[in-house]
Amino acid sequence: MKKKIKIIVIVVASLLLIAGLLVALRAIFASASTDNTLYTAKIESYENVIEVSGTVAAAQEQTLQALSAGTVTAVYVQAGDKVQKGDVIIQLDDSEQVYNLEKQEYSMATKKVTGSERELKLMETERLALIQKVNDRKVVATFDGIIADLDVAVGDSLEAKDEIGTLVNLDYLTAEVEVAETDVSKLKIGQQVEFTFPAYSEKTFYGYITGWPAIGEITSRGATVVNAEIRIDDYPEQILPNFSFTGKIQISPTEEYVLVERYAVAYENKQAYVVLAKSGEKKTVKVIPYGSDYLKVEEGLEGGEVLKQLTAPKKSGSERGRGEGGPGGMPGGGMPGGGPGGPM
Repeated sequence: MKKKIKIIVIVVASLLLIAGLLVALRAIFASASTDNTLYTAKIESYENVIEVSGTVAAAQEQTLQALSAGTVTAVYVQAGDKVQKGDVIIQLDDSEQVYNLEKQEYSMATKKVTGSERELKLMETERLALIQKVNDRKVVATFDGIIADLDVAVGDSLEAKDEIGTLVNLDYLTAEVEVAETDVSKLKIGQQVEFTFPAYSEKTFYGYITGWPAIGEITSRGATVVNAEIRIDDYPEQILPNFSFTGKIQISPTEEYVLVERYAVAYENKQAYVVLAKSGEKKTVKVIPYGSDYLKVEEGLEGGEVLKQLTAPKKSGSERGRGEGGPGGMPGGGMPGGGPGGPM
């Protein structure tokens, strides 16, 4: 009986010794793993923007067209010329209209002696109508600008509303962009817009929001949008009306922050700290949860620091992942944008 008890004691002692060795080895391996794993504090940027695209247009654009039918008797400009508001661009034959006007003015001069006041007033109204007919024989610039194109020559016969060219004002460019109904509340007059043109990819240009209508539109896709208006004052001469662009409406300045793997952070007296891998310096940090594997550093790190691993990932069953909780029982959460990569 004593012999059996002795054997049991030896077996139990052996098992306890083996268990102790296993725990010690596990601690040694965990410590070695922790000592050898390094993490880098990463700088991540967050852009609060609305993505847009479209085509630019001239500040002003006038389609040059005949107001009445007739033969072209004079062309005063050519494509590329600068004109001022009121300049005559082309002249149609107006001999009949001028004759009728002069005849009316002669009749009025003779009626001033014998005609009644009412009769003279009616004649003046008719004279004004004849002046308008004379003016309708001209195509006139309605603003200061450049003749973008002109396709007409002396002797051409035009019909009313025939289009013969285009006048543009290129002092600045404009654009209309679709903004989803959920983003309209973020818009402000003067908000900066960043532009990139495929035709001039060497540089980024900037414009600003000038307004948007008080009513939305439903697109062919069934989405409700508002067409925001944008102005670009500074642009290269290579960018022409109807050129395409992509852009970003800047809702707020780009935010940069530092992220670290939660296993690079430990806690002492509820105070978070990290250890620099190169010097072994212990640094106090202020952190908040950022996803399941990361912490956002609000104070203590600038980004780029290489840190030692201070806590080991928890392991459960066959899972060997590192997303099952963090140091000090910090809560997890969804990672905006997927988060940065793992350990170095």
